[in-house]
Amino acid sequence: GEGEIFFIQRRIGIRAKPFNLIKFATMLKDSPSIGSGLITIKNDSRILPFGHFLRRSKINELPQLINILKGEMSFVGPRPLLKEYLELYSEEQIKRHNVKPGITGLAQIKGRNLLDWEKKFNLDLYYVRKRNLFLDLRILIITLWKVISREGINSNNYATSKKFKGINKE
Repeated sequence: GEGEIFFIQRRIGIRAKPFNLIKFATMLKDSPSIGSGLITIKNDSRILPFGHFLRRSKINELPQLINILKGEMSFVGPRPLLKEYLELYSEEQIKRHNVKPGITGLAQIKGRNLLDWEKKFNLDLYYVRKRNLFLDLRILIITLWKVISREGINSNNYATSKKFKGINKE
């Protein structure tokens, strides 16, 4: 109900196995999801007053450390997506689940919700193919820099991505 601290949502992890992603709640509970398009953080009435700060500072992601301790997530990897997207993936896109999902990843440092799904998946798949300690460290350092410098956080930042509806397969 009202005043819940955690936002828990079923997401898909490594080997397409579902798990409960944990974040600090930043939106009103039972808010309708906005599937039609993007809403900027400034005009999104679903976000709680303190939610803006939690999102900007990325503090809302901290409870995912529990997911890391449970072995469901990693610091770096493709972001875990919603369960309903599983059936929409192409044979190539499903390979994003060959690694643990991460709190941050290539798509996050390259534009987050401003990227279209095809670009996000291409970055996820590049990461799955090339992943190594140097790449992980680079992603972590850039993530930290973006959070500290607040780079990429402006009035055009979107609260949520557009819903994934599948990418037309040839």
